[in-house]
Amino acid sequence: MPIPEDVTGDEIDKAVRQELMSLPKTLAEDVAKNLVMVAKLLDTEPEQAYQYARIALRLASRVAAVREAAGFASYAVGKYSEALAEFRAARRMTGNAELWPVMADCERGMGRPERALAMAGEPEVQKLDRAGQVEMRLVAAGARRDMGQADAAVVTLQSQELASHSVQPWTARLRYAYADALLAVGREDEAREWFAKALEADQGGTTDASDRLAELDGVEFVDALDPDEAVQDEANDEVEAQAPDIAEVPEPEEAVEVVEERAAEEQQDGDDR
Repeated sequence: MPIPEDVTGDEIDKAVRQELMSLPKTLAEDVAKNLVMVAKLLDTEPEQAYQYARIALRLASRVAAVREAAGFASYAVGKYSEALAEFRAARRMTGNAELWPVMADCERGMGRPERALAMAGEPEVQKLDRAGQVEMRLVAAGARRDMGQADAAVVTLQSQELASHSVQPWTARLRYAYADALLAVGREDEAREWFAKALEADQGGTTDASDRLAELDGVEFVDALDPDEAVQDEANDEVEAQAPDIAEVPEPEEAVEVVEERAAEEQQDGDDR
């Protein structure tokens, strides 16, 4: 796949660059460029990111950073079995537990929420930093809901991080998940409160909390540029253009006066004769 000329490979993280030093220089450069493209496209064009990841994987499958990138690219396009295999490979190479939550979420994606829930109770969770533990809690709550345990999902999300007033990178997503869980069990007033708190913390626009709030308030958004409505407006304009000019048709009262005047004129002509 083509790589833009302005992508040099130097854009990658320093730690990843060090991993690639085990490869021949030219090969390392090619892998680095493909990894840069994965990072650039992952959120906006996941299918393309996936293709670049597969290229990097063919070039350097023994590099942990490449396996991890391939895992995230597969995850982004819903290839959960493939993603899990790559994450497991990366974890074997590094011994790092930071991929544990996303590995559990892959189990959910494969329709195995009970395995995701089991992973939430494994010792690896204790090795995670605060952000990783919050992520694991989100996955566990999702698994509960997958299993039809909506009330348990609410309890799972209740934590010190949820109660904290400080705003962290995970705060908006955690509050949003809690609001959604509350709504699922019919606690609408509380859900509205937590959607508002999520919106307050969502400085990067990572959630649709504002839309959910509007929905709860009964607000409906109408697209002023709806193409279907535009087509209908054009059709209405054409009909109006072809219709007779209503202003030229006399009103009923005027029509009666015209008839009476003509009758009077005919009577006058008869008398003159």
